[in-house]
Amino acid sequence: MVHGLEGSGEAGYVRGFSAAGLRAGFAVHRFHMRTCGGTEKLGGTLYHAGLTSDLLFVLRQMQNQGRKPAFLVGFSLGGNVVLKLAGELGAAAGALIGAVCAVSAPLDLAACARRLAQKENWIYEWRFVRRMRARLRATGRYLSSDVAGLRSVMEIDDRITAPSFGFGNATNYYRTQSASRYLEGIRVPALLIHAKDDPIAPFDSHQFQAAGSNPRIEQCITEYGGHLGFLGRKPHRFWLDEAIMEWILRKNQAVT
Repeated sequence: MVHGLEGSGEAGYVRGFSAAGLRAGFAVHRFHMRTCGGTEKLGGTLYHAGLTSDLLFVLRQMQNQGRKPAFLVGFSLGGNVVLKLAGELGAAAGALIGAVCAVSAPLDLAACARRLAQKENWIYEWRFVRRMRARLRATGRYLSSDVAGLRSVMEIDDRITAPSFGFGNATNYYRTQSASRYLEGIRVPALLIHAKDDPIAPFDSHQFQAAGSNPRIEQCITEYGGHLGFLGRKPHRFWLDEAIMEWILRKNQAVT
């Protein structure tokens, strides 16, 4: 499982799905992106929305241990990461990945940043900005003065994230690292779960129609659910966990 922006493997949605995976008999792994989850001083670089190398390293370790291909589940920004990795690997993905599921993924990073900057989303953006600034300071490589004037996710990405990885600016970073560029290359089963009323990762019907051109990608588009807020009626209160596990179990049976 791969968490979202400024989250960690301790996030509630990750822990909740961990329990569902364990109940179904799977070994469950919660992945921290670098400098997240208390690891700020352990790495020499930051993380970004398209950084797939760390996840690929873990998958290769699992392969060397003789484990079966993993089922990847990415939430929000983590969804962008798992989709991009599957697309980058193309036909070679099957040796490492059994299937991939992305929930509330920002397929277009620029559109997501613009949506966050809208007035009605100020509380979401301020929460992300506050956490991003704190994490950058905690790495020991940035001072309070370096981040004090940065008041939006796009400003942080433009001033710090993009240059630190050689993308130049936020525009180029978003353009090159968005999963939408890699969907056609996916050659393992994939599932996109997205709500039309998502306030952070906007639903774009044209974008999802393009994803539908790849026969390996299934889509579950709901009218409601917000951003990672998919709840159902009792007894299926945690609808998202059950929907993902049912899909994974079907794919697992197909593989075995």
